[in-house]
Amino acid sequence: MRKILIVGAGQSGLQLALGLQSRGYEVTLMSNRTADEIRSGRVMSTQCMFHTALQHERDLGLNFWESQAPDIEGVGVSVAGPDSARVIDWVGRLDGRAQSVDQRVKMAGWMETFAQRGGQLVIHGAAVGDLDYFSRAYDLVLVSAGKGELVSMFERDPERSPYAAPQRALAVAYVHGLGPRPEHPEFDAVRCNLVPGVGELFVMPTLTTSGRADILFWEGVPGGPLDVFQGVKDPDEHLSLTLGLLEKFLPWEYARATKAELTDAGGTLAGRYAPTVRKPVGRLPGGGLVLGVADVVVANDPITGQGSNSASKCAASYLSAIVEHGDRPFDEDWMRATFERYWETARHVTKWTNAMLAPPPEHVLTLLGAAGGLPPVADRFANGFNDPADFEAYFYDPARAEAYLAEVAGA
Repeated sequence: MRKILIVGAGQSGLQLALGLQSRGYEVTLMSNRTADEIRSGRVMSTQCMFHTALQHERDLGLNFWESQAPDIEGVGVSVAGPDSARVIDWVGRLDGRAQSVDQRVKMAGWMETFAQRGGQLVIHGAAVGDLDYFSRAYDLVLVSAGKGELVSMFERDPERSPYAAPQRALAVAYVHGLGPRPEHPEFDAVRCNLVPGVGELFVMPTLTTSGRADILFWEGVPGGPLDVFQGVKDPDEHLSLTLGLLEKFLPWEYARATKAELTDAGGTLAGRYAPTVRKPVGRLPGGGLVLGVADVVVANDPITGQGSNSASKCAASYLSAIVEHGDRPFDEDWMRATFERYWETARHVTKWTNAMLAPPPEHVLTLLGAAGGLPPVADRFANGFNDPADFEAYFYDPARAEAYLAEVAGA
């Protein structure tokens, strides 16, 4: 029985641990917090998972909250004009439903399941020195803790990382009491509101520790009018700032948020980080090698909502690679090949995300505007959140975009 150590109990680390466990591997999982501490702690993310990523969970029988979480059937795009009126407003329908489950709910539940199924759970923050000691007892060590000292073992890949600084200031609030969008009250959608030159607001239905809720997520251009959350410790002040910015920049979203209240004292989050792709192999002082997972090696800005989706896809890709490798050694060549196999999926996410962080070129604005009158264009854009590789066909190149719009308009 091969012994594997996974450090970090997020979407990717837990999904991979439970997947390996179900295949008969002896898995040790290290987490710096207990399940109860996670469940009662601060929100960690703004996850919205689309069909392919959700299917990876179903394949492992880990879709425990599927019947409770709101079904998200569409992705809407609104663009604010100079007078805060909507100049673009439409919603595309998803081919397969999406869902959001607060990671406090999911990670705590999965961690308890891992332990109940006989996995060795170690509650301990891991430093590089700890891994140096532990690594000798395992066939493979995987690092899926995307923050802290361990990430420094993985060298930044400048060829795949165009940004050296954070491109957005992030501010999250989980709320109860948000009303429906009056234009489409009959189904739930993720709403992407773009304020040119200022930033973006995303609104998504979710399942949290207290039931159905909505996430209000501002992405502000650093130094701009949305970049006001740094140092705000009081959750009520955070919500007040969130709603005040809604009223100023997105009055149509503010109109349904006047009765919004935080889900709990841990329902806010703020921060920023530079989107970074790293080399996948980390070297320990004693000569051992570790393989980076998900956010450790590919950390994109959350503007395209791909973090938990990418984590699920990375875990599924690594699981296949480990199982296929049999009893051969997990050497450096295998580690690099395993990452490159995942990168074939991740590169499309990184390209699209980095494109969305830049001011949109004219042909993209034309595409977004045309989607309001051409439902197939709106639907295709919405489904790109599930499969970002599709954007290669029409999104980046002006000539391809023009040809695609002409084809749809003439159909």
